Amino acid sequence: MNVMPAAGGSVEALPAIGWDGKTLVEMITESERLLAETGRYWGVESLSIKEQDPIRYEKIWSRLRGGLVGARETALNISASPIVREIGELCFGLYTPEGDSISLSTGIMAHIHTMSEAIKHIVRTDYESNPGIEDGDIFVNNDPQLGDVHNADVQEFVPIFWKGELVAWAAGVTHEIDVGAPQPCGMPIGTVNRYEDGFILSCEKVGTNDRLHRDYEKRSESATRMPFYWVLDEKCRIAGCQMIRNTVLRLIEEEGVDGFKTFIREVIEDTRHAFVNRVKEMLIPGVYRSPSFMDVPHAGDKGVMPDYAAVDSLMNCPLKLTVGAKGNFDIDLDGANKWGYHSFNCTPSGIQGGLWVTLCQTLIPNDKVNDGAYLATTFNTPYGTWSNPDNLSVSNTLSWMFLIPCFTGLVHSLNRGFCGRGYLEEIIAAYPFTGNITQGGGVNHHGHDGSWSNFEHSCSGVSARWAWDGETSCAAVWNPEGDMGDVEAWEIIEPALYLGRNIRPDSGGLGKFRGGSGFESVRMVFGTDRQVLYHARDGHVHQCSGIFGGYPGSTGYRHTLKNTDMKERFEQRLPYPVQDVDSENSQISANIKADETLDRRLYHYPDPHGEYDLYLSQICGGHGLGDILERRPGLVADDINSGHLLERYAGAHGVAGSRNGSDQWAVDAAATEALRADKKKQRLAQSQSVEEWMDSQRDRVANMDFNEPVQKMHRESCELSENWLRDFREFWSLGGDWHPPSS
Repeated sequence: MNVMPAAGGSVEALPAIGWDGKTLVEMITESERLLAETGRYWGVESLSIKEQDPIRYEKIWSRLRGGLVGARETALNISASPIVREIGELCFGLYTPEGDSISLSTGIMAHIHTMSEAIKHIVRTDYESNPGIEDGDIFVNNDPQLGDVHNADVQEFVPIFWKGELVAWAAGVTHEIDVGAPQPCGMPIGTVNRYEDGFILSCEKVGTNDRLHRDYEKRSESATRMPFYWVLDEKCRIAGCQMIRNTVLRLIEEEGVDGFKTFIREVIEDTRHAFVNRVKEMLIPGVYRSPSFMDVPHAGDKGVMPDYAAVDSLMNCPLKLTVGAKGNFDIDLDGANKWGYHSFNCTPSGIQGGLWVTLCQTLIPNDKVNDGAYLATTFNTPYGTWSNPDNLSVSNTLSWMFLIPCFTGLVHSLNRGFCGRGYLEEIIAAYPFTGNITQGGGVNHHGHDGSWSNFEHSCSGVSARWAWDGETSCAAVWNPEGDMGDVEAWEIIEPALYLGRNIRPDSGGLGKFRGGSGFESVRMVFGTDRQVLYHARDGHVHQCSGIFGGYPGSTGYRHTLKNTDMKERFEQRLPYPVQDVDSENSQISANIKADETLDRRLYHYPDPHGEYDLYLSQICGGHGLGDILERRPGLVADDINSGHLLERYAGAHGVAGSRNGSDQWAVDAAATEALRADKKKQRLAQSQSVEEWMDSQRDRVANMDFNEPVQKMHRESCELSENWLRDFREFWSLGGDWHPPSS
């Protein structure tokens, strides 16, 4: 029972709002106890509805899932933000009273469990007693420490009551254009702690009786540079949650509250059991190791960032997947290195969101997605690492930059399991890193202080499959319904005109089957002389590789042009740049006079730009699969003729040819056969065994003969994990007393 002060100072008992007279704290405690004791969700022994009436079971599921999808499709039309309306950066979920996910709409699938974590925080910290949970209440959260990926994703929660009893939660999330950080945008770069991340709402009660509190409305409107979009996004989240509530209440009227309660527990247990069976069916038991890395090049920002933060560093993600014979699925990040003073640190909640992105696209590619699969996994995020910082003040506003590279390792591990079981059609070379994120702000073309986060990076190239090329510029790994958005929609909020948007040749990783191509956009600041622009994407380091001999997709680079002659070119109708497909023969450089910056440091502090300045944004391609010399020559010719491959790189595939009278590139079959035979001979002459290679590298490893960021990464990993240090010594035969040299 809950208590509250009554008139005269006495204490009045309030009825608990959980099931069967229990408090929510009692419910979550019992749920966790039964799972630990039985291995089954709430100890469910049989799927009574599914076994007795499977048609009714599927009908109930379809009603709930349809309600969620309908809420999302309606809600996105309430928003005005192009991130929501154009890109589809939102999703909705239905949760049990204690916070377990029942079902998810389409959209940002990462939030199936992040919103679960936020509700569980509300339950565990006894919001039932204070501030209270009542019918018509509205809660909001964007705190990654409590349940989120990063604070740009704002979550709304609405409790669903039936005759005074909390039966479920409706939840919705959208990605915001601006979060009120010192740097204008939704995901600032160059922040060193969470106090610079912007507006943070930590599971706050912000509304009653289905109305937002006026003080919260005022506070949220004044906290961001783009209040119009914030307000409409909030309305879309609340409207979606209310639609879900109506769906649940109608279903309870038809099926009865006991039928609803039984169903939601059984469907979670059904999904848990199905996931275990799928793991046993599709993967070979064993230990899979797949490392990945990500660079954070901030040394070039000395003078604008604190000295302790203006350093180059490297993220180490030594992901280990253990698959058991009984279907256990254990993910371990032991050996990850330390958090840093940058924007890319993660939290356990964010990591769990990344896990869901991966699982939903691999082992559970169906509509029955809920916390059942999560409950069938174990996940270790070592304390003190970038995945679980021991300093709660660190920034994590751009945690996606580490999340996606982290789970590229899991995809590689799953691929090897699929291959071993013969599920070749399930193989995808790797997750592509969906950059380049381009953001900015300042006085805009409407004369107001504003900001923007361009989300055309939601359409990267997809990695190659077992028997065909990856798709071009079509997907975001976290949101299958993502889109790049119309040019005109972005130009409404961005003081930047699109001069061109084109396929980016050679952006997809090469191989027997290549990764899908990315694209590029050339934009020009217009209507203002006060904008800061900045990028986020890998530059120096390939955060993932292809598979089975395939090459990784391309890394990025920064190409900005200031103090241009674009105004004169427009007035005189002279040529101006619309693309930069070949960086070695840049069309931008050839068709403009300007002060150019061309480097591979894509993470950088916001850079001032004026009117008629240009910047290039490249969206990456996917990764390749298989031996490049096994690619069919005709496909190489097709790639050249369709703009996916520059002509001079035909030789990398061992393919020879020339242009015919129709200016089409055609294969010379005889010359190709001879060239490939010669390349294979060269490979054989240059080859060495794994043992020989390791012998040649052992002294270098022992002495840490690497640059400082790599040395620092190894020192941190060894300091944080004795187990990883032991495995590293054993792998390289370094001896039991070896430690990385001190800096």
